[in-house]
Amino acid sequence: MHGLISKHGFDNHVFVGTGLVNMYAKCGDMLCAQKVFDEMPERNRVSWNSMIVGFLDNENYDEALLSFKGVLCEKSIVPDEVSASSALTACANMDGGLDIGKEVHGVVFKRGLIASAYVKNSLMDMYCKCGSFEDAVTLFMSFAEKDVVTWNVIMTGFLQNNNFEEALMYFVLMRSEAMLPDEASYSTAVNACAGLAALNQGTMIHNLILKSGFEETMSLASTLISMYAKCGSVVDAHRVFRAVNDPIVVCWTAIISAFQQHGCSNQAIELFENMLQQGIRPDYRTFVCVLSACAHTGKVEEGFDYFNSVESVHKKKLGHEHYACMVDLLGRAGRLEEAKRFIKSMPMDPGPSVWGALLGACRNHGTLEIGEEAAEKLFQIEPNNPGNYVILANIYTRNGKSEKADEIRRRMGVIGLRKEHGCSWIDVNNTTFVFTANDKSHSRTHEIYALLRNLKELLKKRGYVSETKFATNDSEQNKEHSLWLHSEKIALVFGLLALPAGAPIRIKKNLRTCGDCHTVMKYASEIFNREIIVRDVNRFHNFSGGCCSCKDYCFTAFIAAFKLDLKLHHEVCVSSIQVQPNHCPPHELRVSLA
Repeated sequence: MHGLISKHGFDNHVFVGTGLVNMYAKCGDMLCAQKVFDEMPERNRVSWNSMIVGFLDNENYDEALLSFKGVLCEKSIVPDEVSASSALTACANMDGGLDIGKEVHGVVFKRGLIASAYVKNSLMDMYCKCGSFEDAVTLFMSFAEKDVVTWNVIMTGFLQNNNFEEALMYFVLMRSEAMLPDEASYSTAVNACAGLAALNQGTMIHNLILKSGFEETMSLASTLISMYAKCGSVVDAHRVFRAVNDPIVVCWTAIISAFQQHGCSNQAIELFENMLQQGIRPDYRTFVCVLSACAHTGKVEEGFDYFNSVESVHKKKLGHEHYACMVDLLGRAGRLEEAKRFIKSMPMDPGPSVWGALLGACRNHGTLEIGEEAAEKLFQIEPNNPGNYVILANIYTRNGKSEKADEIRRRMGVIGLRKEHGCSWIDVNNTTFVFTANDKSHSRTHEIYALLRNLKELLKKRGYVSETKFATNDSEQNKEHSLWLHSEKIALVFGLLALPAGAPIRIKKNLRTCGDCHTVMKYASEIFNREIIVRDVNRFHNFSGGCCSCKDYCFTAFIAAFKLDLKLHHEVCVSSIQVQPNHCPPHELRVSLA
């Protein structure tokens, strides 16, 4: 087509030349777009905007800003809101773009483009993505009129930076000012509830979605499925999925991920097979979910069948997460040498998720030599991750090399790394209560510890024996006592005291739950006839009737291989499906959506 245009002499027309630039840009060929642009005898504002937007869409942010600078130098051409907004978006997506973004902000102000809602929203987006929330909020508050996009931008900015509570607060404020939320508003609010694991608030927003008529939107359906799963209610997640007519791959992936995260790996695999039978093509994340499900149930052969089918059958490209799942699969099965060979055969450089999976397996099985190799790789890739150092120190301790373990801990101190302190939290009447180990800050501390002692006696009568291998105290006589001061046990007892009889107890923890707490939760679920859902850094554990949804697979190899005392402080995530947030929440969360 370009050849015909040149043959007939139309390439000198500014309208045709701009169309060619736009065509090459949308086809991803910015070299040809630049060549056409440079050869144009005449250019107008649309021509310049085509180049700016073309570089932006092809993620050439520096070139986009150079083109914006070029249009500013043109005396006969005045940049418009498209030029300014595109330049701000380039700043938002590039490393260290805040300073340049502020310069563009100055240009926008001088050129009188600040009045445009389009430019205002782009400015806010730039400040949010660059982490300058104070500037974003100041800008937001200065707007006399705010449309729904303005509200969505500020909420999304907080959400993308894991400021979930602030995102939810702005959603509440938006409704209080009689602004009707759209699909994006509801999606942001639901994701914020998922990040906070705030089931009550998420349910309220789901009710608002039903009343607004957005319930049949596929993107919202998948977001709701994920929200319920991350809030510990896989039953509600499945209910939402069943209500979707002709679910697309995003919905299928969300429900498969939900069952996988809750330890229902067999159901996750069954759903995956049902999806294939219905002719739905799995995507990248779908395979991550099903491979992780295989890893958590020890289905090695099935896992390799699915892994090999990614490229051979489904014509998809394998990524780091898929390889990490396979290393996790082999590692959990105790096939560490095979896992090491598998890593060496990778067609790409192994990333932290791959080496982290291998290191986690070495921790579980006490394999020192391979563990040292994996740890050294991780020290190079992510030197500021304290979990890698802690796990290697634990492996040394387990193998009787206490001096090397102390050396690793000193190394952490030299570079300024600290182990993350564990905490657990539980929601009661829209208030989040946070507990740490040996916590005595709550007003009902006396009742909590009295019931904790009674629970311990009840469990012992049923044959419970403390698994002191999980204790963090070096003193042998204090190990059992220290186990009963773990934060998740305190949160459990508080839930028994504060929640109505028969209500599920939902506990969140910022680290991996230990094997002894896992055992106690199983006993407690049977004794008190309560459903207990524990969400740790890796996955959910659904306890009911004395059993856990993970079927103890997460701890089987770990317990069988234990021979020496082990100090568990941190867990490197060995699955690409990570449960968020990996931090302690605020002590109170009060949000009213009425």
